[in-house]
Amino acid sequence: MAVDPLAGERVLALDLETTGISTRSDRIVQIALLGTEADGSAVGIERLVDPRRNIPLESSRVHGIYDRDVRGAPTFADLADQLHTLIEGAVVVGHNVRRFDMALLTSEYMRLGRLPPRPKAVMDTLEAARRLKVGRPHNLGSLCSRHGIRLVKAHTAGADALASLGLLWRMMERHPQPFRRSVDEIEHWMMHGEGRRDATELGRGLVDLEPFDVEGRIRIDGEHLVFAFGRHRGRTVAEVAQEDAPYLRWLTSPAGGLSSEDLERLKRRLDA
Repeated sequence: MAVDPLAGERVLALDLETTGISTRSDRIVQIALLGTEADGSAVGIERLVDPRRNIPLESSRVHGIYDRDVRGAPTFADLADQLHTLIEGAVVVGHNVRRFDMALLTSEYMRLGRLPPRPKAVMDTLEAARRLKVGRPHNLGSLCSRHGIRLVKAHTAGADALASLGLLWRMMERHPQPFRRSVDEIEHWMMHGEGRRDATELGRGLVDLEPFDVEGRIRIDGEHLVFAFGRHRGRTVAEVAQEDAPYLRWLTSPAGGLSSEDLERLKRRLDA
């Protein structure tokens, strides 16, 4: 590929093994965050995590991690600082990483009363497969097999994380055109397709809309509120409430950065 959009970035593949599939209530039992620093040096961690609860047998049968394996392992609180340092400002890669792994991480940080880390961009290989119209099935194992990537020990965090990173590179090699742009623009394409980045349905730029909050991070478009910042830039608050509830819970918490007055106004709009 003539252009490498990831050059000069900290790139980290993320995968979690968990007690279940709820991003709100389940807990992490294994985490892998593996990749390179901006200078190309290796960086990352792969650790078992004590979820401070029993691991359901049906989950253990998937990832092979049982209560005895996490006994004496660090808790998420023990790892939170290190993870935050690595993820903050990084390009995070993973399969279904936006809706599951990052959402569950956000819930873990919120339980600690902490602001979750903000990656520079999230590169989700499941979203990429759908945008590139790769044939189904879209699970990680099938996509790796189709792209010539060997996935050994599937459903272990380290193996799945590295496989998703390899899958992204192979997609970039085979379909270079959508990746000839900045990481921010690639992320937007993965999430929303090729529509205008800074426009609403009426064709106006976000800067033309009346600010809802003091800092103008949310804008008013008729009856709708629209994000003017972050990974959901250009999307309505109502859409995000349906599709990325953990993000909205973070925004409407004291850690979200809204003033108390703006926060109350937003909550009233959401409850209406």
